[in-house]
Amino acid sequence: MDVKDSDPTPEPRTKAAQSEATTAALIAAARALFAERGYAGVGTEEIVQRAGVTRGALYHHFKGGKEDLFQAVLVQLATETTERVMRAALAVDDPFEALIVGANAFLDACTTTEVQRIMLVDGPSVLGWDVWREADSGQALELLEAALQRAMDAGRMIPQPSRPLAHVLIGALDEAAMVVARADDRQAARAEMGGTLRRLFDGLRGPVL
Repeated sequence: MDVKDSDPTPEPRTKAAQSEATTAALIAAARALFAERGYAGVGTEEIVQRAGVTRGALYHHFKGGKEDLFQAVLVQLATETTERVMRAALAVDDPFEALIVGANAFLDACTTTEVQRIMLVDGPSVLGWDVWREADSGQALELLEAALQRAMDAGRMIPQPSRPLAHVLIGALDEAAMVVARADDRQAARAEMGGTLRRLFDGLRGPVL
């Protein structure tokens, strides 16, 4: 009696799956290299070699070449950072304290090399202010506005229009992150910026329950 191989023959990947895998490989390779040496210090040939794809594949998936790939890396990193902030904030019941916890989670994320170099240092200069701002803070702005409104609805913050306040606070958070990223002593700068943001939020606080 013949014994047949019990392992099924793997199905060939669809074009969509191949495309997705190639895109993911390019983003992962570029992200590691950009974090290590910065945008200007990385060439496209090195990216495709590390990703295990051809140069043609890079331009097929990212029409603008290295700059478009950098933007995809930044969006991925910004999304992950926003999710990290959300997880920290959602673990806190008090909607005002959740804002403080979220702000601190953001500053903590900004002490990492890849966030500092890709999001804060290279992002504005490579993409320009408007594109960088949308990629870096677009989703975060909506989430912050909703969090502020929750705190106001709960009576934990002084009532005011949440949209303009969210814009002001996003600017403050980004500036605090820039200070941390450029500081010689980043841990000291992180502590200083954390205290400053706490005092800023305290000035907006409603009655202590």
